[in-house]
Amino acid sequence: MKIIIPMAGRGSRLRPHTLTTPKPLVAIAGSPILNQLVKDTVKLIDEPIDEIIFIIGDPLFFNKEVETSLSAIAKKYDAKPVIYRQLSPLGTGHAIMCAKPSLTGSAIVIYPDTLIRVDDNFDKNSDVVIWTKRVSNPEAYGVVKLNQKNEIIDLVEKPESFVSDLAVIGMYYFKEISQLKDKLEIVISNNKMNSGEYQINDGLLAMMKEGKKFSVGEVNEWLDCGDVKKCIKANKAMLTFLNQDGKRLISEKINLINAKIIPPCSIHHNVTIIDSTIGPYVSIGEGSKILKSSISNSIIQTNTSISNAELKKSMVGNNCVYNGNGQEINIGDFSELI
Repeated sequence: MKIIIPMAGRGSRLRPHTLTTPKPLVAIAGSPILNQLVKDTVKLIDEPIDEIIFIIGDPLFFNKEVETSLSAIAKKYDAKPVIYRQLSPLGTGHAIMCAKPSLTGSAIVIYPDTLIRVDDNFDKNSDVVIWTKRVSNPEAYGVVKLNQKNEIIDLVEKPESFVSDLAVIGMYYFKEISQLKDKLEIVISNNKMNSGEYQINDGLLAMMKEGKKFSVGEVNEWLDCGDVKKCIKANKAMLTFLNQDGKRLISEKINLINAKIIPPCSIHHNVTIIDSTIGPYVSIGEGSKILKSSISNSIIQTNTSISNAELKKSMVGNNCVYNGNGQEINIGDFSELI
């Protein structure tokens, strides 16, 4: 089995946090989005992973340090890391085809824009499985259309009239991904574009027309991490889930002096908290220092110093210094407000 992860986008909606860090490597609830997504996908697959394939962008942004981080993720699961580059933003179908030499065998394709929670197994005998989440406003999403056998027979983008309430979340299983490759080659050779991009849906729809069996999978939770407000909401939800699972969220290697922690919180190694109240729903990255502050429902990344603050619903990047009384702040990496 292979895992294929197209992640060449710059994450513009999550700026300033993605000015120096690719969005999938932004930490939510104590761990990068990508790390959590791969972990849950490996658990779902429940068989050895041969390769984890990363499709990244411009080497000036997705640099050697990023490549090293991605390789470490794959090696953690005894999988071979393979890296391809998508240098032009030409859509989801184009991104997958950038990994053309690896498009053989069974594979799961995941877009690392979200966090998920999924417990159910899936039908590996289907040609394709598309994971979905029930939503209250399907007109805002791409949805699947099912027949009476609960098989997917169509994909409809932002339907004007009701088709189903099962929104596509960007996670797909292929029993033989070369079948998708063959269809996307035709899409690209015929220059079939939607809004100037080659889309995975055109390859999927071509497979449906050939009579391939498409099954639907459902996730329990689907947490969008597209912008700062959504990241803070996802952080709160994931901390709640992890706490319910009995996960250790607070390192034993922290320094607390007259500090109160209200769970659930995620606090990494070498964090110092003095004369402060932290929580609930706070994530603090390694090496950060909090002094004379009250922080709730917020994300603080690594090696950041915060003092004299009362923060809520805030997101502070890596290597920052903040000394102030703002209540809802959004500060990117390497920033100082004193």
